[in-house]
Amino acid sequence: METTIKNMPSIRYSAYKNSGIEWVEDVPAHWEVKKFKRVFYEIKKRSNPNLNCGSISFGKVVYKDDEKIPESTKKSYQVVNKGDFLVNPLNLNYDLISLRIALSNIDVVVSSGYIVLSNSVQLDKTFYKYFLHRFDVAFMKVLGSGVRQTLNWNDIANCDLIFPPLREQTAIAAFLDRKTALIDQAIDIKQKQIELLQERRQILIHKAVTHGLNPDVKMKDSGVEWIGEIPEHWEVKNLRYAFEFLNNKRIPLSAIERENMVGNFPYYGASGIIDYIDQYIFDEKLILIGEDGANLLSKSTPLAFVANGKFWVNNHAHILRPLFEGFNYWAEQLSLIDYTVFISGAAQPKLSRGNLSAVKVIVPTLKDLDEISSYLETVSDKISTTISLKEQEIEKLKEYKATLINSAVTGKIKVYNDAE
Repeated sequence: METTIKNMPSIRYSAYKNSGIEWVEDVPAHWEVKKFKRVFYEIKKRSNPNLNCGSISFGKVVYKDDEKIPESTKKSYQVVNKGDFLVNPLNLNYDLISLRIALSNIDVVVSSGYIVLSNSVQLDKTFYKYFLHRFDVAFMKVLGSGVRQTLNWNDIANCDLIFPPLREQTAIAAFLDRKTALIDQAIDIKQKQIELLQERRQILIHKAVTHGLNPDVKMKDSGVEWIGEIPEHWEVKNLRYAFEFLNNKRIPLSAIERENMVGNFPYYGASGIIDYIDQYIFDEKLILIGEDGANLLSKSTPLAFVANGKFWVNNHAHILRPLFEGFNYWAEQLSLIDYTVFISGAAQPKLSRGNLSAVKVIVPTLKDLDEISSYLETVSDKISTTISLKEQEIEKLKEYKATLINSAVTGKIKVYNDAE
């Protein structure tokens, strides 16, 4: 893929002109500039409850779960056929990440809030799939009105867009299909590499936490299903004998104190780091475990996480401090436990302090704790560094892809037909 990036086409057209479109700038002199409404028109709403429901998801039209859509609601939905363009005009200021224009490859019905478009002149739809992607990212989100910043067809209709000769549209579309497929393939490979690295890290951590670092040590049955065998000289204890609960040692602050300290520290709630504060503060390196049974059962949030330094924490998390050295070891061990089996209560399921106290944990010797903690830190740092590099490579590929698309659809690079 590095070769592909280095070989980005650099040939330009012989003459350019100002397009009059701020985000496009100059275009090849022979390209036209047309109003949106001269190229596309809004399709009047059509209904067909027999089709599956759909929606836009990051620049693609995808199927939705029909079972979650009431029949009465589905009857109000409008048809989007394969080859139609779909625009999500709602709440632009709420979400600046999602891609809101898509060329549909499926026949579905979508909410009546969407805008469905078709072309009124002959064009290459794949070219405009790429062009409208750039229109969306670079310009569409500055349109709209109202508190929720919502568009209608008239807001788009009078926008300018470029219109290359049809033959060039087709050549650019084919070029981008080839190039973006290669880029996406490279991104997919790197994402799979990251997943393998994460799996490798978990395997190494689990093995070190439950078996130690000596492959020749004698083992014994721990008597706990999730733990399995452990070194013969290690112990299994209830969690309350390995950790001190600090739930009752939260320090309440006055309203004035809270106001003066807003934004200075991260906030740890029952479901992870949150961006607002509560009435308690700590200044230690501790382990927090969510208490809210709903979150634990849904597995939607980390069940155990480490709080470093000074932080806020609410009432819906158990706060634990290890009684033994080797903080990294204890943090990793607690992250391996499935707490859902210890939840009680039907109306408001909770992981109570009593139930948590009875959870079985492994207690190695102090010597082993020290060695394993150092090993875990080394392994985690090394793999995290490798993952970070892979993530940076992915971001560079995504940036290159965006630049390539923008350069091709606006004529900053010249794309030849295969026959040329």
